[in-house]
Amino acid sequence: MKLLASCLKALPWLMVLLLAAAAGGCGGGGGGSAGAGMGTLTISLTDMPACGFDEVNVTVRKVRVHRSSSASDTDGGWTDMTLNPARKINLLDLTNGVLETLGEMPLVAGHYTQLRLVLDPNTGAGFANSVAPQGGVLTALATPSAVQSGIKLIHEFDVTPGRRVDLVLDFDACRSIVQRGNGTFGLKPVIKVRPFLLNGVSGFVDAALLGANVMVTAQQNGDVKQSTAPNPLTGEFLLSRLAPGNYDVVFTADSRATAVITAVPVADITSIVPVSTDAARITLPPSATQKVDGKVTLNPASAGTDASVAAKQKFGASPTVTVKSVIADNLAAGAYEITLPSGAPQLGAYSATLPIVFTAQAGMAGLYTIEAAASGYATQSASVNISTTDKTQNFVLVP
Repeated sequence: MKLLASCLKALPWLMVLLLAAAAGGCGGGGGGSAGAGMGTLTISLTDMPACGFDEVNVTVRKVRVHRSSSASDTDGGWTDMTLNPARKINLLDLTNGVLETLGEMPLVAGHYTQLRLVLDPNTGAGFANSVAPQGGVLTALATPSAVQSGIKLIHEFDVTPGRRVDLVLDFDACRSIVQRGNGTFGLKPVIKVRPFLLNGVSGFVDAALLGANVMVTAQQNGDVKQSTAPNPLTGEFLLSRLAPGNYDVVFTADSRATAVITAVPVADITSIVPVSTDAARITLPPSATQKVDGKVTLNPASAGTDASVAAKQKFGASPTVTVKSVIADNLAAGAYEITLPSGAPQLGAYSATLPIVFTAQAGMAGLYTIEAAASGYATQSASVNISTTDKTQNFVLVP
């Protein structure tokens, strides 16, 4: 892997992973070596890339762990790791596998099922939690009271005597920030707990794509398992910490056709699979774009529930992939808008012999399935053809 330039905000991804593995306790909040019947838990934070933001800042105050998945924040039995002082983190510094080690804590050996990530509230003149839209000014990020009592994360793990467990909290800023119709931004945290794996899918994208919101995702049956934005100077990317299995790797960028590499095999927890090289990079042909817009209505209404809208494509016998997804604004009557390429997507089958050969799928140009979903409601979908014009597609979701 090419080393990143020293002017970057983060170290090269591999160096960071190795440093984190060697020095998991440097984040504060832990204490000494574990005694008899004790193990150690190390917590790190990383980020899937945010959509349309220059900064996404959160201030972490505490990580809490409990044996019971149903324990409330006021119940007994919690083990806390407190960051003193609380740490303000720009999540956009943590893409491409880069980790922020929060610290470590001794834990009684046993089976645990719940973690909570506790953030500081926005008080006083400064913003503990904030966002800066691309080219915009820093603004406070509205956080529900549950964020201050702890973002509940259900994840089972075992602590054994004298051993360390390393977990990564993968904070999906893209899906967690909701822009409201009144111009404010709200936090609806989407966080996955992942094991600390030194594996993934790596490669390079064409420098011409940098600055065009290029995104790389690893998917299974259209479900996005991991995503990243390539390094803005080198074009290098790493889709890290993937469970062993086969993945469809999807490349998107503004005003460019989508490209898909099918069945990329991640064999085990140490496999790093290249899909392109510095000398032969992934490129995306230019494409015209069209919009799909509309409203998602929840019946019955639920003020605290946001609907998501995804644009998907299916390539014949190949799996379905998600090209783009957005959150419908429940302060603007569930309005959404997605800008999509109307040109032919590119499809390539994985081969260990690089470069991957792509073929334009002319019959799929502009054809999408628009899918609307919300927690507690039945998912609905509709087929649209935007090969020549914009489309409006409304949904009414019912339980």
